[in-house]
Amino acid sequence: MDALSSVVSRLQMAQHVVIFTGAGVSAESAIPTFRDALTGLWSRYDPSLLASPEGFLSDPDLVWGWYEWRRRKSLLAAPNAAHRSIAALANCLPELTLITQNVDNLHERSGSSPVLRLHGSLHHPRCFNCATPYPLPEGIPDEPDGGRRLPPPRCGRCGGPVRPGVVWFGESLPEPIWKQAEQATDHCDLLFSIGTSSLVWPAAHLPFQAKQNGATVVQVNPNATTLDPVADYNLRGLAGEIMPSIFHSLQSSLAARSAP
Repeated sequence: MDALSSVVSRLQMAQHVVIFTGAGVSAESAIPTFRDALTGLWSRYDPSLLASPEGFLSDPDLVWGWYEWRRRKSLLAAPNAAHRSIAALANCLPELTLITQNVDNLHERSGSSPVLRLHGSLHHPRCFNCATPYPLPEGIPDEPDGGRRLPPPRCGRCGGPVRPGVVWFGESLPEPIWKQAEQATDHCDLLFSIGTSSLVWPAAHLPFQAKQNGATVVQVNPNATTLDPVADYNLRGLAGEIMPSIFHSLQSSLAARSAP
């Protein structure tokens, strides 16, 4: 039995599956990954300065413009076959928990709900001072001032600058969501780690935590990561190719089992 068939067999027996996704899944929808070299107008900036409270306070127009550029990219992108297959898997399994490090909304747009967003969302900004949520206008934003700078809006409650609703360097993960992610990881019997470098902590600890608790760990990634020695199965390739294969194989197996 090949690795993919073995994974499908494990899926058939699983009672609670956790799917943990990273930037590689969205990259297949042409969303630039944070760790890739920035191109064009943003190539001369240090990404850490664009993703920290200090950077925002130093140059809020630059930071807000960069995140509006990223939000525009995410809204122009379409969910890919990996996003759609993950959403479809939820309908075939007793319980599925989706945890993501991505800040776009491609999982939601593919039909997944709920989604535990460990690193926040480009689409839910809040006040830098009082944390009041700020409602964004509907639709796709214009290209921010040639792609360079855009003054952030002001909070309707306190007048403070509105910041992107993502987790920046030096900030903690949202505690309620992190607790839900840890609880799901502690109680799952199968975890998929898909398209993540396994380098960003504490999120990267989740597959290791699942393994320690006796779960089967499946990694889907075109490249080797630090999770390789721990994973029970390392499926090399693009998520948009492997996840549809897993879904269709599971669907066929379940149909065969239910046939008279």
